[in-house]
Amino acid sequence: MVGTQTSARELFRSAYENRYTWDANFPGYTAEVTYKVGDETFTGQATVSADLKAEVTGIDDEAAQKAIHQQLWETAIHRVRRSFEDTHGQNTFVYGETDSEGAVEILMGGKAEGDRYQLRDNEVSMVHRHIHGVVVTIHTFSSHQTGAGYLSHRYDSVYHDPQSGEQKGGKSVFEDEYEKVGDYFILSRRQVVTETETGSVAQDYRFTNIQLKK
Repeated sequence: MVGTQTSARELFRSAYENRYTWDANFPGYTAEVTYKVGDETFTGQATVSADLKAEVTGIDDEAAQKAIHQQLWETAIHRVRRSFEDTHGQNTFVYGETDSEGAVEILMGGKAEGDRYQLRDNEVSMVHRHIHGVVVTIHTFSSHQTGAGYLSHRYDSVYHDPQSGEQKGGKSVFEDEYEKVGDYFILSRRQVVTETETGSVAQDYRFTNIQLKK
């Protein structure tokens, strides 16, 4: 049992440490942003600081500003470099099933009891996590190889109620593109298509003229 737990931990640790993150010298950046949703287009400026705080200026529409800010914030928190022990030191890891495509399931215990992941080719291909009172499930279909870790390219996400299992809102499908600016890969485009009761809503975020802060 100990051997299984150790090897499941090490397999997960390897994939965790294979993610692309920004180092401690990340200076922050500025960019021009164009956000399209439905028939509307908004343009403004975006800033992410060295401590990964996001700011959107030049857009008066509160919903549009909030939508852009949310994407910047979500992207930045996934670039935070935290050691495996800091993030997962209180968790336990055991093997679950292996699917027909070779993805290995890892079941979490300890602080992350009930969470589970799938790993394929030293990458996390599925996340099933309890977070902020909901369960989020993310399947990743393709990734970008940066030479310093991988970045998700195409993936979807869906939320469920942790007690009833009822789906909350529609499934969203994402496609991300990145641009290398200096030593860092920065999100340059994100497309999100979300299912609704009447069809789907498409959102397009483009970040141009990306410049690292001095």
